[in-house]
Amino acid sequence: MTADLDCIDLTKQFSGVTAVDQVSFSVPPGSFFSILGPSGCGKTTIMRMIAGFLEPTDGDILIKGKSVLNVPPNKRPVNMVFQHLALFPMMNIADNIGYGLRRAGMGKTEIAYKVDEALERIGLPGIGARKVDELSGGQKQRVAIARCMVLEPDVLLLDEPLGALDLKLRERMKVELKSLQAAFDTTFVYITHDQSEALVMSDKIAVMNNGSFEQVGTARDLYYRPDTAFVAGFVGDSNRWRGQVTKTEGHCLELRTETGMTLRGVANGRALSVGEQVDVFVRPEAVRIAHEQAELSRFDNQISGKVTSLLFNGAASRVIVSSDAGLGEVEVNLPQSGEFADLVKGSDVHIGWSSDQGNCFAARES
Repeated sequence: MTADLDCIDLTKQFSGVTAVDQVSFSVPPGSFFSILGPSGCGKTTIMRMIAGFLEPTDGDILIKGKSVLNVPPNKRPVNMVFQHLALFPMMNIADNIGYGLRRAGMGKTEIAYKVDEALERIGLPGIGARKVDELSGGQKQRVAIARCMVLEPDVLLLDEPLGALDLKLRERMKVELKSLQAAFDTTFVYITHDQSEALVMSDKIAVMNNGSFEQVGTARDLYYRPDTAFVAGFVGDSNRWRGQVTKTEGHCLELRTETGMTLRGVANGRALSVGEQVDVFVRPEAVRIAHEQAELSRFDNQISGKVTSLLFNGAASRVIVSSDAGLGEVEVNLPQSGEFADLVKGSDVHIGWSSDQGNCFAARES
């Protein structure tokens, strides 16, 4: 099956500075592909090259198997939704959605049909006569997508489209965007610095850093089996410690932290050697908490400490535990059973986790 989008060794330099460095990826038809990374990593540059607003320094861009390098932006079978949407306030909703169709010379009857069909698909039938300023932020977002989708692009590019929305609306729109993508059955390429957006919506995610992809995979791949220390630290929350490998057995290893504590984990990525400096990452939800140490006998990493902070957030509530062994503060997710509702600042607790929950990588400065 021919991919809807292929980027092959895509490179972009500005005045000798490499913003995108030989990036290659393929997006199958009808999928939701996200590029996730911090500001300045090069993700918007990739988007602008796909759209035709920037020419690559090297590499190729194929849409449905055909190169578009010499095709101007308005002739490419792609469309783009920007963060600030760019709806026309002087036009009603129907005219906004039909704007591109009118520019393409389509007749009024067919435009009206396509606009009505698009409004049905985005769940806003019958609002064509309303003005832009009469809509909520989420409705404007859907109208901006409908305006792109009536042009039937092979690929829809979305440049941080939820960034201007408030938190509660962003949470709702994450679900709605995924539903819209399925309703239109169109390939979405989405860029964001917000990991929760990428994790919730995407079929595949590329994590980008300093102009290159660190890892491409499903949300579960990136979260549970990161390939690099950057991915482990950037995707989700993690406790992180540095230490030196003292023993290896296949991918399993033992390390001594800078404070002299022994921890056990697994090497992700390349094999690690005795004497090598490593960073170990442990998710807060992988850490179990108990009142008695005997309750943690099945875990090969165990620590005693005191609660220093309680962070109530409903089902995502956590505690911060200060280790008696000098390991520092450890973030721990609380179970939803309510059995630790009696914890207060200063409570003595025990925490533990299994070695396969400690993802270890060769140490690097970050």
